[in-house]
Amino acid sequence: MHAKKFIFVTGGVLSSLGKGVASASIGALLEAIGFNITLQKLDPYLNVDPGTMNPYQHGEVFVTEDGAETDLDLGHYERFTNTNLSKINNITAGRIYYSILENERKGAYLGATVQVIPHVTNEIKSMILKASENKDISIVEIGGTVGDIESLPFLETIRQLQLELGRDNTLFIHLTYVPYISAAGELKTKPTQHSVKELRAIGIQPDIIICRSEVMLPEDVKSKIAMFCNVKPTNVISAYDVDYIYKIPLILKAQNLDNIITSALNLDYKTPDLSKWNHIVSNLEHSQEEINIAIVGKYIKLKDAYKSLIEALIHAGIENTLKVNISWMDAENLNEEELEKSDGILIPGGFGERGIEGKIQAINFGRTHKKPTFGICLGMQLMAVEFARNVLGLLEANSTEFEPNTKHPVIDIMQEQKLIEAMGGTMRLGAYSCYLKPNTKAYNIYQASKISERHRHRYEFNNKYLDMFEKQGFIASGINKERNLVEILELQGHPWFLGCQFHPEFKSKPFGPHKLFVSFVRACHENKNI
Repeated sequence: MHAKKFIFVTGGVLSSLGKGVASASIGALLEAIGFNITLQKLDPYLNVDPGTMNPYQHGEVFVTEDGAETDLDLGHYERFTNTNLSKINNITAGRIYYSILENERKGAYLGATVQVIPHVTNEIKSMILKASENKDISIVEIGGTVGDIESLPFLETIRQLQLELGRDNTLFIHLTYVPYISAAGELKTKPTQHSVKELRAIGIQPDIIICRSEVMLPEDVKSKIAMFCNVKPTNVISAYDVDYIYKIPLILKAQNLDNIITSALNLDYKTPDLSKWNHIVSNLEHSQEEINIAIVGKYIKLKDAYKSLIEALIHAGIENTLKVNISWMDAENLNEEELEKSDGILIPGGFGERGIEGKIQAINFGRTHKKPTFGICLGMQLMAVEFARNVLGLLEANSTEFEPNTKHPVIDIMQEQKLIEAMGGTMRLGAYSCYLKPNTKAYNIYQASKISERHRHRYEFNNKYLDMFEKQGFIASGINKERNLVEILELQGHPWFLGCQFHPEFKSKPFGPHKLFVSFVRACHENKNI
């Protein structure tokens, strides 16, 4: 049984307007009313998933519980709502065509000429309906910008769906950009008019237009957009720039968007409970004390490469009533004076050899200067390499990812991974269990003996060296018993020096911050006050 109602979100004028945050915020409002919702992202690119794409091309790869490598917008969806998404919630054009070509080779189309309409559109339709099963409302975001040739099959599909499901069961929301021309002192509506014209030319009339702009749109500008785009003035929503994205649900609520949507879809309305969002925003705005955390990364020119990480730190700041400032440090050009000024050091995940020695240098600084240091995935692996070299005396220690013939492979690839030739979707992905040792920092943080976290990596700690590590105080406090894999390493006698093989940032929410980040941020604050 597919969802009773569908909301389709499209974007115009230019990319990176925040369709994902807008869709997530709409989901948050509808969830606060009491509806059971889901969200889905349809991406027009031909990659089957973003797993093999450069972070500079695509930003972060978000990983779901079932191990799907997905668009970073799914991170927004999960952070803003209580949804737990899966591979069906992110569909690419590549995945659609891949499925169709497989079926064609099997003879599934009975000799028919395989075409965009109906075969491609029907395949997209089936994916939309499958993702919406047993939900009240499904919010479907179409990636890209109206006018792009790649997104046409997706737009044609949602046009057909409105015909099939009926206007009472479908709603079109179009997100556009309203630029402010400072020299003229004017907000310009023409780009929005042209974007809606483009959408209408392919048979879609938006019911609601959300306008991204630097400033709140005055009523006369809203009325002008409404007139030329054939929507009610009340259905033109201003999504102006804010310092924290967690204000967006409240901004949309203030313009009555929740009521407009439920009315258009013939749904019962009740005032949403937004107390948790008010609490989040209040904490963000009234945090008096600040801490500075150095993130030593290799993709720092594009902050979206670390989207979930940034948000997890903000969530931990909310929990500790602290403002978290981030100092971005290029692992290839490390500045120890800047590290000295920071209250804590975070070494994020990544792939490839570039910047590795800089990250190891930062880890060494954090360990020897007793500064709170948090290593995630590759960060944990490099903590092991640094410790092996500088404490255990294994000077040639390395990961076989960077030095296949290293004399001391403290990080090595699993035997099953050595047999894999394909790069996409073949890592250790998704949720795996982890057992925590009592009387360790990890156990004290989680207050549990068994946890589950999400992974995305090929290389693992080499257990051959574990005794050497533990005799010198760098202990495995978290183990995956099913495969006997080290999940967490922590250094005894250090205020906070911990690495985890998984990505805790993927499970953090503003109203449910991840415990590791909460503890790390608290330790950074304590370090600041020493």
